[in-house]
Amino acid sequence: MKHELLETLVNRFGQSYSESLKIDLCSREESEIFKWFLASILFGAPMREHSARQTYECFEKHQVLTADQILKTGWEGLVKILDEGGYTRYDFKTADKLLEVTRNLEERYHGSLELLHETARDPGDLEKRLKDLGKGIGDVTVNIFLRELRGILTKARPKPSSIVALAAKNLGITRKQATSVTLEDLEKFWRKNRVTGHSFINFETALQRLGKDFYRKGRPLPFETSGARWRRMAP
Repeated sequence: MKHELLETLVNRFGQSYSESLKIDLCSREESEIFKWFLASILFGAPMREHSARQTYECFEKHQVLTADQILKTGWEGLVKILDEGGYTRYDFKTADKLLEVTRNLEERYHGSLELLHETARDPGDLEKRLKDLGKGIGDVTVNIFLRELRGILTKARPKPSSIVALAAKNLGITRKQATSVTLEDLEKFWRKNRVTGHSFINFETALQRLGKDFYRKGRPLPFETSGARWRRMAP
């Protein structure tokens, strides 16, 4: 019974964003990783998840899913796709960002995110190189991108987002203050309490959704929980 709450959490909120978009990161194919990079840029803007998802689907519909295709589509074509997906508030800015990022990726790494990863010395350098691709690639986008590549790219080890840390603290998964929660804290908890059929990525994604949609907005949780029961599960 002690796993009941954790099972509820990962079952209801743990589907990865890439999986929901039918992006197969487990294949480790360059094309799938780039699709997720594009989606991460869209999810990185301060807008509704639904709008970002819908806009990615428009890129998919128009078959603009590679660095080369983005460059060939050009600024006006990108703006049209972004507007079609409901990304109107950020259409010009995002079109500029996509062109800058893909040009730099082509010039520095022959359009290959895998080569960028291989070139990086360590996880920190990987994050820096991703941010250096363009002004619009910040901490949020990099965290979204690398979070779902844990175990796929060896240097993909981003720190828990502030939202994940907030959810972990409020659920009693850790006794630390949210600002002090580390990746190692969450990994240790998951190793001890893992749910069959789910991965650490599902656990972290569930915390992200819970923190974003409920704790940060002050909404009541959509299921019953007991802090004491969670604390007994914490390492």
